Amino acid sequence: MKASCGYIECNETEKLMRIRYKKWARPELEASPFYVDNPESKRGKWKESFKNPSLPLYLELGCGKGNFITEMASRHQEINFLAIDLVDAMLGLAKRNVEQIYKEKNIETDNIYLTRFDIERINLILSEEDQIERIYINFCNPWPRGKHHKKRLTHTKQLAKYKEFLKPGGEIYFKTDDDNLFYESLEYFKQEGFKLIKTTEDLHNEVDFWENIETEHEKMFSEQGIKIKAGIFFIGDSPE
Repeated sequence: MKASCGYIECNETEKLMRIRYKKWARPELEASPFYVDNPESKRGKWKESFKNPSLPLYLELGCGKGNFITEMASRHQEINFLAIDLVDAMLGLAKRNVEQIYKEKNIETDNIYLTRFDIERINLILSEEDQIERIYINFCNPWPRGKHHKKRLTHTKQLAKYKEFLKPGGEIYFKTDDDNLFYESLEYFKQEGFKLIKTTEDLHNEVDFWENIETEHEKMFSEQGIKIKAGIFFIGDSPE
């Protein structure tokens, strides 16, 4: 039996994760100093967009409501972060989340940007010059039907695109609740020349696997007794 929501028999989960249109999101995003409305204009120039362009640049694909990226970026002021999603409502919530957490910690939003874009076309907004050092892929849609596998964020089609802007030695941190997506992704990474650093089939029972920040999906799946699978991969001769 598949130990996952799987996006097939998960009506209750889908209801929980579905987000309604929020008319305030677009105006608030456009007024935000850490939201980029035209990311194509930043292609090859993301690092210089930050207050401190010399810092490493990390990327989250599909940031959702921003719980993960907000906590990670606010903890690590020595790193710049870029988070991408396709839904204004999600990004609006992420923007508010960033504002709240950064205010509570009394720090400036100098090391984070949010932007809206279709990740399938990510090479239109990122290039080799951007030198991304790490990508986070957290609980992406598993697209269970075979004809949709190419839409997976870990599919070889996507990994080939990431290689164009990942710095040599750059890493991908990946976690999911979905068994099929996890095991098939291990093959995707191998096929595209990524090397494995480590994996786990039960992240929450793995001591010091990485600095884990639970996402909203992760908490929900864990409460259902679903084990979280995770892996770290790199491209090049040695990891950063």
